[in-house]
Amino acid sequence: MKKIVAVFFAIGLIIGLQAHAQLITYSEPDRDDARDISFEIMGKMNGTFHVYKNYRDQNFICLFDNDMNQIEKVKLDFLPDRIFNADFLQYPGFYYMFYQYQKRNIVYCMAVKLDAKARKIGEPIQLDTTEVNYTASNKIYTVLNSEDKQALMVLKVNNKNDKVHYLTTSLFNKDLMLIKKTTNAIAMPERNDVLNEFQLDNDGDLVFIKTSGTAQNDNINKVILLQKAATNDSIQQTDLRIKGLYLDDIRVKVDNVNKHYLVTSFGSKQRRGNIDGLYCFLYDKTDRKELLNTSITFSDELRSEAKSDGSTKMAFNDYFLHNIIMRKDGGFIISAESVYTSSRGSGPYTRWDNFGSPNNGFINNYYYNSSAFNIYNYPWNRFGYNTNIVRYYAENIAVLSVDPTGKMDWSNVIRKSQYDDNTDHFIGYGIVNTGGEIHFLFNSQEKRQMLLTDQSINPEGQVTRAPTLKNLDKGYDFMPRQAKQTGSKQIIMPCQYRNYICFAKIDM
Repeated sequence: MKKIVAVFFAIGLIIGLQAHAQLITYSEPDRDDARDISFEIMGKMNGTFHVYKNYRDQNFICLFDNDMNQIEKVKLDFLPDRIFNADFLQYPGFYYMFYQYQKRNIVYCMAVKLDAKARKIGEPIQLDTTEVNYTASNKIYTVLNSEDKQALMVLKVNNKNDKVHYLTTSLFNKDLMLIKKTTNAIAMPERNDVLNEFQLDNDGDLVFIKTSGTAQNDNINKVILLQKAATNDSIQQTDLRIKGLYLDDIRVKVDNVNKHYLVTSFGSKQRRGNIDGLYCFLYDKTDRKELLNTSITFSDELRSEAKSDGSTKMAFNDYFLHNIIMRKDGGFIISAESVYTSSRGSGPYTRWDNFGSPNNGFINNYYYNSSAFNIYNYPWNRFGYNTNIVRYYAENIAVLSVDPTGKMDWSNVIRKSQYDDNTDHFIGYGIVNTGGEIHFLFNSQEKRQMLLTDQSINPEGQVTRAPTLKNLDKGYDFMPRQAKQTGSKQIIMPCQYRNYICFAKIDM
């Protein structure tokens, strides 16, 4: 009798584990796609998954059902022949598509409303225009949205004058009705002053930073927090007072629950020195006062866990901030990844080869823009090499939890080792936030085969490795960095199959 009970218990356990195992469903490759097509996963609406595809002057939205069968491919024939970029923002029942294009010497920033079947609702709306005296090749405008999507902003920065940059902001409500348009002159007295990290909060207030570097352009030694209230014309400035610290890879995050602004960065006590710890500045926008201005020194134990090889003093020198999650109590959780390159004919890329954050934004000869912090960009994406082979590395992920007083609650390291030659598409990680856990999905080499691995971390900092994902068919190479969460426990991840792009639905 005991044996029978044991057998039934084992069967029940196996069924329970299978019920909670992740399942992957693949789409079929579209043979009509060009090999160098660009794409963006838009999201899920009415049970249908939407993916935008672009190749030269061809723009499509592909619709997939729950089994990842393509049910329709809608051509966006109302768009101009050539657009600079496409951004999408989802609401219940419809999307906004934002795009830019140039006609003669005018650059237009436009928006169009799309329904659940990717058909346009009404005509495209003109949000702003800019007169230029050159042929633009990249976007001029940055489109921001608040966390609750009730406020939208289109901004541009004219940096033709080295000493004064002109910031133009247009604030809209969710129906794209203009609330306020303002142009502000921002003094840029130092040669290496940079405006960066633009964020929009739920009140429609804009926050960003101005950074200044050392004479050698390798560290940040001055940071000013700038705020522009939704209906005000002026900009408020707050000096962060970072004497004795040299910062790098600065991030700004809005805490809409507590109405705080967080500025955080890796820091060093010496110029071009080893990363010593994490700098934290917390600002209360309601009372207009500084709540926290401190730095956390990394312990030898954390350094030992974080390093892949080499000296523990240099353990965080290749780490860059990727994700910030604000906690309800005013604290936050960050993840940072160790990334670097090597190439024939030149030394490895280091963080000192680029002034400040690797995501400072594209700069052209007349306007520059900085995108909001979202999906992370690797530092090497902005650099070109003249060598034949560049090897890209993405290694351990450090996860740190900081309380509202600036003290570290806990830390942990998810260990991984990834590299690829001449491409970074298949390394790095994607995240799924299920509320109770944060899942990190990434490719790992096991027995000469690349497998998609899932490791999660709970609110206490404990790491759990999930069982191997089901339906890991051979021939699919996953691109976890480009994945997008479409449900509480669901993610759509692009993958490559025989040089064609397809998409995988992963149910956690």
